[in-house]
Amino acid sequence: MKTKAYGAHASDKPLEAIDIERRQPGPHDVQIDIAYCGVCHSDLHTVRSEWAGTLYPCVPGHEIVGHVSAVGSEVTGLKVGDTVGVGCLVDSCQHCASCGEGLEQFCENGFTGTYNGKTPDAPGHTLGGYSQQIVVSDRFVLKIRHPEDQLAAVAPLLCAGITTYSPLRHWGAGPGKKVGIVGIGGLGHMGIKLAHAMGAHTVAFTTSESKRQDAHDLGADEVVISKNPDDMAKHAGSFDFILNTVAASHDLDAYTRLLKRDGTLCLVGVPEHAHPSPSVGNLIFGRRSIAGSLIGGIAETQEMLDFCAEHGIVADIEMIPAQQINEAYDRMQRSDVKYRFVIDNASLAA
Repeated sequence: MKTKAYGAHASDKPLEAIDIERRQPGPHDVQIDIAYCGVCHSDLHTVRSEWAGTLYPCVPGHEIVGHVSAVGSEVTGLKVGDTVGVGCLVDSCQHCASCGEGLEQFCENGFTGTYNGKTPDAPGHTLGGYSQQIVVSDRFVLKIRHPEDQLAAVAPLLCAGITTYSPLRHWGAGPGKKVGIVGIGGLGHMGIKLAHAMGAHTVAFTTSESKRQDAHDLGADEVVISKNPDDMAKHAGSFDFILNTVAASHDLDAYTRLLKRDGTLCLVGVPEHAHPSPSVGNLIFGRRSIAGSLIGGIAETQEMLDFCAEHGIVADIEMIPAQQINEAYDRMQRSDVKYRFVIDNASLAA
């Protein structure tokens, strides 16, 4: 089954219109006509081989929303016409301890990414959501309950949403907790919205005074300019949890010293160069922790989508046609987007 897509043939080549093949749906497969696909910074890293192991042609995209156009004979719970989503993974071993606990993102035999994951289908690796259609195992298809007119802004929830929701849930963000969100970008703006909706006292950290009002508008109760030592010192020893979304190397001590005893600083951004080694003293004298978090399993991602539908949460987006993806990548590198690009996949027909 041929379908139109946008992809790259090499790390130094721009993305361009290409034709790709999708498998015919098997008994447990769902075929989806993609309406919108969010643009994640991981897409850029992969296309440009800034992370090792990119397989070409590379068709990125793991923030997918659309409508079911066909289902396999053994599929239950999904039917043609349903509004659905696909996130960062489309398969896992299904038999390790992590998969058994619904934590497919930590599959001990390695999950299959929505793009750039090895697969028996041609061309030997998965091709993502910058395309008109995708075929996915029903185990990895998620139900979307937002109104139809919000679908484009739902797409980034499939990565940015779950990447921030999972650690906030795991470390118990909620009423009576003071939670910090470091960075107001594609991930951080979702972290603020989610922490606020969970009932936590939410504090946004930014280096930019110009983002202060934006942070309040997103739901922050307080905003701290992180390059101001006096502003930071006022919050010493007061946070239960800080979610750090910044993917650039920086001093973690500035945040560990803000944690209460037994508080946790959780990292979800992977910097190009390692962070400076943190002070062990800040951790020992307070039993504080530095942790990391990935995305979420399928059950938790569905929980996140349902939570967001209930609370009216979507991403702040800028819609683009597929033909503007290279410009969008350049703008994304300059942080020139508030706060997530989303491709209108109808543009692929052109």
